[in-house]
Amino acid sequence: MFEFINADEDRGQVGIGTLIVFIAMVLVAAIAAGVLINTAGFLQSQAEATGQESTDLVSERIDVTSEVGIVGNNSTGELESIKVSVSGAAGSDQIDLSETTIQAVGPNGQANLVFTDEPANGSTDTANIGNASHLNASTFAVQNTNGEFQPAGDAVLDRDTDFTIVINPAAQPFGNLTASEIHDGKVAGDFAYAHDLSNATAFGESDTSSLEIVSPASATTSLELTSPDLYSEDGEAVRL
Repeated sequence: MFEFINADEDRGQVGIGTLIVFIAMVLVAAIAAGVLINTAGFLQSQAEATGQESTDLVSERIDVTSEVGIVGNNSTGELESIKVSVSGAAGSDQIDLSETTIQAVGPNGQANLVFTDEPANGSTDTANIGNASHLNASTFAVQNTNGEFQPAGDAVLDRDTDFTIVINPAAQPFGNLTASEIHDGKVAGDFAYAHDLSNATAFGESDTSSLEIVSPASATTSLELTSPDLYSEDGEAVRL
């Protein structure tokens, strides 16, 4: 009355089918696990990188300790140099000033200033930079605490070292001299640059400028430069 199906070949076919399905499920699970592990690893790496970048934006920042201008011509009310003293923010590691940029807005437009250790005529003799009047437009130089101009490899802020950023107030965007005008004004065979102040206007009395110092980690320090309304004598240092 009842028929039992117990043929060995039938049971074998059912077992192989189940095994194939099981293997397929294992393979799918393994692939899915691999994808999840790879995704988790990628997200972890990305989170660590983002966290480090966020930390750098806070800690790898340049602090400004003073801003002064050196009066070059009291009668015309112009500066011969702008000097910004800087140090590393609390908790910061080494900050390479040669990789730092300064976004400046001045009386004669705006520009991104980059580090240079060369005079305006392209010489690599850093000892002959001399002063800010030898700097091209859209550049800045770095002095140590002894007043010596620094090459790129030495202009690095750390916990024990402070520097002074030096800017040419006669060059754009602070003054109206372009890079070619500064270059063409040089005296042949010398590092003295003969600016024709009758045609040039340097940053001076009552002028204002805004700077944003951007570290290699993209941390930004903002400052405003405001020159006094009246200078007393040539060579004096005035707070900006």
